Amino acid sequence: MSYLELLRLAAPEAIVVLTAFVVLTIGLVTGRREAGDTPAATAGLGALVAALGLAIAAATIVRLPGHATLFHGMLVVSPLNSLFQVIVLVLAFFTVILARGERLLPNKGEYLAMILLATVGLMLLIGSEELLMIFIGLELTGLSLYVMTAFDKASQTSAEAGLKYFLFGSMASAFTLFGLSLIYGFTGTTSLAAIGPRLAEQALPPLLFVGIVMTLIGFLFKIAAAPFHLWAPDAYQGAPVSTAGFIASGSKVASFIVLGKILLIGFGPVSGSADWHGLIAGWTPILAVLSALSILIGNLVALVQKNVRRLLAYSAVAHGGYTLLGLIAGGRAGFSATLFYTTIYAVTLVGAFGVVGFVRRENGGDDLADFAGLRARSPLLAGCMAIFLLSLAGLPPLAGFFGKFYLFSTALRAGANHGLLWLVALALFGSLISLYYYLIVLKVIFLDENAQATPAVARYDFEMRADYLPKMTLLVLAGAVLLLGIIPGTLVARILASFG
Repeated sequence: MSYLELLRLAAPEAIVVLTAFVVLTIGLVTGRREAGDTPAATAGLGALVAALGLAIAAATIVRLPGHATLFHGMLVVSPLNSLFQVIVLVLAFFTVILARGERLLPNKGEYLAMILLATVGLMLLIGSEELLMIFIGLELTGLSLYVMTAFDKASQTSAEAGLKYFLFGSMASAFTLFGLSLIYGFTGTTSLAAIGPRLAEQALPPLLFVGIVMTLIGFLFKIAAAPFHLWAPDAYQGAPVSTAGFIASGSKVASFIVLGKILLIGFGPVSGSADWHGLIAGWTPILAVLSALSILIGNLVALVQKNVRRLLAYSAVAHGGYTLLGLIAGGRAGFSATLFYTTIYAVTLVGAFGVVGFVRRENGGDDLADFAGLRARSPLLAGCMAIFLLSLAGLPPLAGFFGKFYLFSTALRAGANHGLLWLVALALFGSLISLYYYLIVLKVIFLDENAQATPAVARYDFEMRADYLPKMTLLVLAGAVLLLGIIPGTLVARILASFG
C-alpha cells in the first residue's frame, strides 16, 4: 500500500490533528499579544477553527470507501466504525461550542487543542481492531482528558480532580497493558479477528483468564462501572464543565464500542453465560455482577447528592450498568442495543452539562440550590434541562425511554427461558429509583424560588449575559433527544445496517 493511500484512509484523523496544531498556534499568537485573559474575539476564532476542522473531518469520513483494512487491523474502515467516528466528531463539535461559553477558562487555544487530541484518540479507538493500537488510542485519550480535567488553574478542586483521575487512570492502564501481554503470550497475536479462533481451539488456561480480566479493568474504568467508578464523582465535579460533558459523552461512546469489539470478536469463544439457571464460567458472569453492582451503587448514592454534577456522575455509573446489559446479552442485537443507548445517553449528557455550565457561570456554583428559580430566569434552559433529565429517567416520548426499552427487551430475549430476567428486573428497579432524584432536580428548577434575586431582574440579567450560540446548541440537543424518542427507528436501522 502506498503512503498516499494510507493518508487517504487516515485523512479524518490527520485533519483533526492538523486542526489541533492550528488552534494551538492561534492561542499562542494571541496569548503573546495580550497579557491576562484571552479576548473574546480571539477565543471565538479558535473555537470557530476547531469546529470547522471537526466538520471537515466528518465530511471526509463520509467519502471514505465502505471497507478497508490497514496493517492487520490497526486501522479498519467499515460502516460501523465510520458511523461512530462521525458521532464522536459531532459530540466534540458540540463540546467546542459549549466550551466557548466558559469565559473564565484560561488559555483557550490550548484547551481546544486538548479536546481535538482527545477526539483523535477516540477515533483511533473506534477505528482499530488491533490491541496495541487500541491501547495507544486509550493513552492518547486518557492523557488529554487528564490535562483537560486539571485545566482550571484557579480551582483547587480542578487540580484535585485531575490528580485523582490521573492516578486511577494510570493504574487502570497498567492493568490493561499487563493483561494484553498475557493475551499476546498465549495467542501469539494482537489482532482481534485472530484472537477469537485461537481461543476457540484451546481450553482456557487460568493465566489467560487473568489476562482477559485485567484487560477488562481498563475499559470498565473508562465507562465508570462499579467498583472502578471512584474517580468519576470528583472528576465530574472538579473539571471544567465542558470537560465533564466530553468525558461523559464522547469517551463513553468510544469505550463501549471498543469494549464490545474486544468481548464479542476477540473473547467471544470464552463468553460463558450469566443465565440464572445456566451459569457458565466466562466474562459474561463477571460483567453481569459488575452491571448489577453499578446499577445499585450508582442509583442509591445519587439519592443523597446535593451537587448536580456529582448526581450526574453517580447517575453515569448506573447508566454504565444499564448499557452493559447489551454486551451481556451478546450477538448483533445486543451490541446494537448497547450502541444505540450509549449514543442517546451521550447526546443527553452533553446537553445536561451545557445547562449546568450556564447555571455555574451565572451563580458561581452547581449545587441544587443554584438551580432554584431557573424557570423564572431562563425558561428555555429550564425546559431543555427537563427534557434531558426526563430522558435519563426513561420517560416517553423521549429517547431515553426507547433506549431502555430496546436494551431491556433485548436482554430479556437473550438466552433460553429468559435467563437474564434477574438482571433486567434489577435494572427496572434502578430506573424507578433514578426517577426520584431526577424529579428532585426538576422540583428545584420549577418550584423553588431563588432567594438571591427577584425573578424579573434575575431573568433579565441571565438572558442578557448568556451566549446565544451555546443556548441554541442546547436547543438543538434537546430537539435531537425528543426526535430520537419519536422516530428512533432511523438511528437503529442505521446501526443495524452498519453491521453488514
